[in-house]
Amino acid sequence: MPRHDRAAALEHRRERRAHADYTGGVYGSMLATTVVIGVGTLGDFPRLYVVTLLLLSGVAFWLAHVHAQLFGARLAQQALDRRTVLHVCRDEWPIVKAAVPPAVAVAVSPLLGLDIKGALWLAVAVAVAGQVGWSVAAARRAGASRRQTALSAVVNLVIGVLIMSFKIFLKH
Repeated sequence: MPRHDRAAALEHRRERRAHADYTGGVYGSMLATTVVIGVGTLGDFPRLYVVTLLLLSGVAFWLAHVHAQLFGARLAQQALDRRTVLHVCRDEWPIVKAAVPPAVAVAVSPLLGLDIKGALWLAVAVAVAGQVGWSVAAARRAGASRRQTALSAVVNLVIGVLIMSFKIFLKH
């Protein structure tokens, strides 16, 4: 690849990262939290079931978001081509990425000596931490001030705790 083309490709990647939207990561983390809470309120399930459900839910919602982007706003504005489809798929991928840490938490929970209930609480904590982390990354990427970034983190933590409280109230 000629030097100019490499430089242009590198600049394009930098620009894409600078405009990255982590909304899908925040959303995917909330989704993972609600999936774990839903599973936990229904009974005891094998860990593999929970891991699979987390990952498949992330993929299903990713597909739904890709579909909504491609056939909602984008289709009205431009014709779909391969590049546009791949761009939207990549932009929405954080929804799936956000499901991975809670799934890993469930998978490794036996190594920590946790029963399934402990594994679910660990997964919820990891998902909420991810939600806060994604919101901080989004705020920083958007150029938010430290105060705005902290506010975003606090709001997402409160939302995460609210979702966690559903688990407590649904069990009683």
